[in-house]
Amino acid sequence: MPVSPSSAAQAARRSVAHRLRELRAEAGLSGSELGLRCGWTHSKSSRIENARTPPTPDDIRRWCEACDAASQARDIIAQSQNAESLYTEWRRRARSGLKQLQHSYVPLFRSTRLFRVYSATLLPHFVQTEGYAAGLLGAISEFREIPNDVAEAVAARMERNRILREPGRRYVLLVEETALRHQLADSEAMAAQLGYLMTVGAMPTVSLGIIPMATRERTPWPLETFHMYDDTLVSVELLSARVTVTQPSEIALYEKAFAALQQMAVYGADARALVMAAVAALR
Repeated sequence: MPVSPSSAAQAARRSVAHRLRELRAEAGLSGSELGLRCGWTHSKSSRIENARTPPTPDDIRRWCEACDAASQARDIIAQSQNAESLYTEWRRRARSGLKQLQHSYVPLFRSTRLFRVYSATLLPHFVQTEGYAAGLLGAISEFREIPNDVAEAVAARMERNRILREPGRRYVLLVEETALRHQLADSEAMAAQLGYLMTVGAMPTVSLGIIPMATRERTPWPLETFHMYDDTLVSVELLSARVTVTQPSEIALYEKAFAALQQMAVYGADARALVMAAVAALR
């Protein structure tokens, strides 16, 4: 049975509480002793440990310092904040249509200098043409039964994607070869999209890698599409939700996976050959 966003968030809160309880136990402190060191009551310690009260960042810093584990505070703070915003449901974000959803990402894009994207089934939004985006957003609008503002959403995405040509940013894009052949538009639009992909891949600020279907040495499990914004945030796209990862230790896992995927990809002439093969398959 799928886990609901609210259930997943509560499980994440319990995980934070368990981690803090372990720190206290490892330090040999009772709940009362911890409260004295932190400057609050025993009952507050109990509420935090039992996930009845979410701790503030200051609570976590005090807790870790009291347990001689100050170095763990940053990671636990990120874990706690992630628990409170673990899932952002697509239906809630898109209930007023897809145009607003495109605009909602602009502040994050503006503040990011290094974009890293791994996509297993779709071409990254940065490199999408108008025809490809229209096919994709049209399918999303129909499937989710949300207001049909596809034309406006496509225009907003094209406007947003102009950031690709602004100086001061780098884009590292990894795409599975299967994504090249996932036909979301008619053959003419797909050919135009694949041609544009090669144009973008030649830009000095863009590194485009394509992972061939024949690659055997892969990570031990399938990976979902994810976007990395600098080294501070990872966005993971699921069918029902967008998961935001901010915990440093979890971001490190995505960085490790991304580095492994980079080793599997081909670049330059080899990547262009795979794109041209996908174009030829359209005919």
